[in-house]
Amino acid sequence: MSDIELAITRVKALESLLEHALGATGKGLHEKVSSVQDRLPPQLVRKLRFVATVRNKIVHESAYTQIDDPGGFVRACDEAEAELRALTAPPQVINKGCFGLVAVAAGAALIAWRASA
Repeated sequence: MSDIELAITRVKALESLLEHALGATGKGLHEKVSSVQDRLPPQLVRKLRFVATVRNKIVHESAYTQIDDPGGFVRACDEAEAELRALTAPPQVINKGCFGLVAVAAGAALIAWRASA
């Protein structure tokens, strides 16, 4: 995959997450980030802006023919995507032991009821 394909593919995925999960609007990643940046942690905004800048350079600047730090770009994309998914995931309710507590209480009530009968 070329650097241009890599940048476009990764940015499209991030834009889609921003649009569908947060209602972001705008023409490109920079505009979409701007439309929801008040709901994003500052470090995530910085990562997304870095990704958008690299994408714009590789697509629009004729002298910029390859990503300077492809590993850093991919890492920023991976981290931004994971952070966006975590921010937009539905809350998980964890009730460890709750059923056990209910069962113990019901058992104690049953024993007390039988003892009084």
